[in-house]
Amino acid sequence: MMLPGVVAVATPIAVGLLLGYQAVAGMLMVGTIAGVLLATVLNNSGGAWDNAKKYIESGNLHDENGNVLGKKSFAHQAGVVGDTVGDPFKDTAGPSLHVLVKLLATITLVMAPLFIR
Repeated sequence: MMLPGVVAVATPIAVGLLLGYQAVAGMLMVGTIAGVLLATVLNNSGGAWDNAKKYIESGNLHDENGNVLGKKSFAHQAGVVGDTVGDPFKDTAGPSLHVLVKLLATITLVMAPLFIR
C-alpha cells in the first residue's frame, strides 16, 4: 500500500511543478468528478448484488413455470458470486475513493503556492 499512497501524494505535486497551476487545477476537477462517479457506481452495484442474493434466498425468484428458485439453484450460486464481488465494492472500494479524492484536493491546495509562478 506504500506505492499507491506515494502515487496519490506525488501526482498532484509532479503535475503542478511540471505543467503549472492550470494543469493541476484541471487534474483536481477531473479527479474529483471521476472519483465521485466511480464511488457511486461501486457503492450502488455492490448493494444491488448483495440485495439480489437476499432476494433469491427469500424465495421471491421464480422460473418460467412458477417454481421457486431458492438456495442450491444456479441462480443462487450466481447470486453468491455476485455478493462475493459486491461486498468489497460497497464496503471498501467506494468509501476509499472518498478518501483519495479528499487527499488529492488537500495536497493540491496545500501545495498551490509552489505551482503559481
